[in-house]
Amino acid sequence: MSSFPGSPRLIKGAIIGLDPLNPLASVVVFQYNPDTMTRRLEARSTGGGDGSDRAEAFRLTGPPKETITLSVEVDATDQLEAGNPLAMISGVSPTLAALEMLLYPKSVGVIANIALAQIGNIEIIPPEAPLTLFVWGPTRVLPVRVSSFSITEEAYDTLLNPTRAKVDLTLNVLSYVDLKLTNPGHTLFMAYQIVKEVMATTNVVNSALNVGASFKL
Repeated sequence: MSSFPGSPRLIKGAIIGLDPLNPLASVVVFQYNPDTMTRRLEARSTGGGDGSDRAEAFRLTGPPKETITLSVEVDATDQLEAGNPLAMISGVSPTLAALEMLLYPKSVGVIANIALAQIGNIEIIPPEAPLTLFVWGPTRVLPVRVSSFSITEEAYDTLLNPTRAKVDLTLNVLSYVDLKLTNPGHTLFMAYQIVKEVMATTNVVNSALNVGASFKL
């Protein structure tokens, strides 16, 4: 999967978990960018249903709910050939673990809650997941929730560590409807929407130029 000589360098996509207790634990830069990605948008609206107020038919309550699905491949073949010590000991397990930890509560918080329960504290606060960002180029840095993913381990070393795997991810984009104003993800999503508005305006200009060209023909 190495690139051809002279080919342009591509920005790598990534998933980053902003955990203040362990900032390096959940930084996953894609080894290979996925060839395809599916984005599904569902409108947030108040009208349109049976018996709904017709005056509210076009009213939006917020940005659309967006779901992103993609497949990420991880492969330790090149690292094994180069004698990378981490790959020789654990294969691609560290990368898979970093992705999985986005769905786990931190053990420190779990142990603290167990200790509080042991001393009779009845108000146990569920641990909060770190802010997770899906980075896909400079104009798409999105706060997301990893709702689910499946891992297909395709090859193993002699210690049964996976050396090649495919990860199917489902990400729910979090907007300013879902996040507090003080959350950094609130600002990131607003920037994402503003970029879309600018691109949509640019498309109008391009469409006008295309119409003008058709009249010349």
